[in-house]
Amino acid sequence: MTPDDARIAAEIHALLAARAFDASICPSEVARRLYPEEAWRNAMPGVRRVAQALAAEGAIRITQGDAVLDPGAAISGPVRLRRGPRWPDDPSRR
Repeated sequence: MTPDDARIAAEIHALLAARAFDASICPSEVARRLYPEEAWRNAMPGVRRVAQALAAEGAIRITQGDAVLDPGAAISGPVRLRRGPRWPDDPSRR
């Protein structure tokens, strides 16, 4: 990952860690926290790309409604990010 990708991944982790275990976040929340004013919109493709990489690793899941999306497929429309089966703080793995 590039430094920007690492920063995006860290923010995804931080936002999810601050929420209830079964909660989700919107990718735009990540972009809005990392990029000023209107620049967050231009950052959305990068946020989605990093989210797809994290989902491919199993750290998060990308959902659309009740469906879990394939991180290797093209993703469009509104999505949510949730903890995945390989989330580092999964209480079921303790």
